[in-house]
Amino acid sequence: MKQQTPSVTVWFDGACPLCTHEIGLMRKLDRRGAIAFIDVLSAQSCPIDRRALLARFHAKERDREIVSGAAAFAAMWRAIPILSPLGHALRWPPALWAMEKAYLGWLKVRPWLQRRLAGSLR
Repeated sequence: MKQQTPSVTVWFDGACPLCTHEIGLMRKLDRRGAIAFIDVLSAQSCPIDRRALLARFHAKERDREIVSGAAAFAAMWRAIPILSPLGHALRWPPALWAMEKAYLGWLKVRPWLQRRLAGSLR
C-alpha cells in the first residue's frame, strides 16, 4: 500500500554508481512510498547548495531540519519498516557518533571505488 505523502526526502548523486545502486535497493524496500528520492543532478532546485548535497548524503524527515551523513541514513532507514530498528538505534548519540565515523571513512574511499566501478562498466 502506497503512502500519500512521503515522510522523508532523500537527495542523492545520480551520477554515482554506488549511490544509485544503494538508492535502488532502498526504493525496493520502501514499499509504502514513504521516501521521496531526488537526484541532485536532475533536480530543478535544491534546498541547499548543490555541491554540498553531492558531497554528503542528505535527508529531511517531515517537520525537521535537513541532516547529512549518518543522521541522513538513520532518517531514511526509520521510514522503511525492516530497517526502522537500525534507524531508531541511531538516535542513541554514541551509536550515531560511531556510524558517522564509519561514514567519514566511507567518504574517503568512495572516489576510488567509483573510479573502479566506472572502469568495470566500460
